[in-house]
Amino acid sequence: MYSEQSIKKILSNVQTKKLSLNGAFKKLKHLPYEDLSFARLDHHRHIRQGLPEVIYAPGKSIKQMVRIVASFKKKKGSIIITRLEEADYRKLKKKFSFLLYSTHGKIAYYKTGGKKDNNGSKNTIAVITAGTGDIPVAEEAAITLEAMNQQVSRIYDCGVAGLHRLFDALPLLHKAKAIICIAGMEGALASVIAGLVERPVIAVPTSVGYGASFSGIAPLLTMLNSCVPGVAVVNIDNGFGAACFALKITD
Repeated sequence: MYSEQSIKKILSNVQTKKLSLNGAFKKLKHLPYEDLSFARLDHHRHIRQGLPEVIYAPGKSIKQMVRIVASFKKKKGSIIITRLEEADYRKLKKKFSFLLYSTHGKIAYYKTGGKKDNNGSKNTIAVITAGTGDIPVAEEAAITLEAMNQQVSRIYDCGVAGLHRLFDALPLLHKAKAIICIAGMEGALASVIAGLVERPVIAVPTSVGYGASFSGIAPLLTMLNSCVPGVAVVNIDNGFGAACFALKITD
């Protein structure tokens, strides 16, 4: 951890031209983090990784989340809270009126600016689901992208049980810069799309399905064993992780 003296020395070296601005940036980009005793908030994560630190709600009390959100707001950055129950959101909303919430995605967010939705644009990231039951995971991905100022095309309920439904969506998929494909049951949709479209496909298995789907294990294995090369697979129900990966490969 940097001390006050070491930081001043870096700045002094820049002033005397012993250190370049770029050299100083490299030394300081890992700072700062804020110690709240129960959490150490990484305010510079977006500099190192291109993505801000995100609040994972389960296991945190409302009091803890209030302190974290207040700190992020003070730093004037985007705020994303994942897996947040609506009742807890309503408590936070009383303190932070600017917070928005997706009921389907169970995600609260605040963004500092950005683009409007523009379905069909070449700058969009497409989020497609096999079934309606996959929408909660899809909305976690879509809202995460929008909170990070990305344009999103939502294409829902196009699974292989009625494959003809997918054909009308192909023009949108061809235009997208990346595709997040979300499917439960046997998880075949990701392979189908990857075999038809040249865009990167990020597959998200969901826990939607009957007993033999093993709460997402079956679609996970299907996606990992895709015969189409180049399909990336994230963890079960991890719409947030898929959104982050899409951002990293498209920015």
